[in-house]
Amino acid sequence: MPNRKDTEREISKAIIRFEKEFMGRGPLDARTFIIEDMVLVRLKNVLTPAELKLAESENPERGCYLIKQMRQELIERGRPLLDAVVNDILQIEVVSLHTDISSKTGERIIVFTLQQKPELNGD
Repeated sequence: MPNRKDTEREISKAIIRFEKEFMGRGPLDARTFIIEDMVLVRLKNVLTPAELKLAESENPERGCYLIKQMRQELIERGRPLLDAVVNDILQIEVVSLHTDISSKTGERIIVFTLQQKPELNGD
């Protein structure tokens, strides 16, 4: 049976790789938490310099909206890759993915819901 902390670390590394390769820039920090049948990933400092400028524009509400829309579209296009990463590590099917990003803090949260709770050491 895999260890909880090692598994969480492995998921964090895989999500960082995805962010770098698919989104063009990786976070400065990532933490993963497996909670029951969910995987919560917290990414810090994910905004690109261009997105930061957009968030600081004369109309920050519009900038925030545009950042969220673009990131949502990108994550939807990359969803099969993200689902596969989590499935490969946990050997459990991903049921759904939920995400949001803060243009103020540059933090992104991703929550995967799983078909079942993983069996891990350290529970």
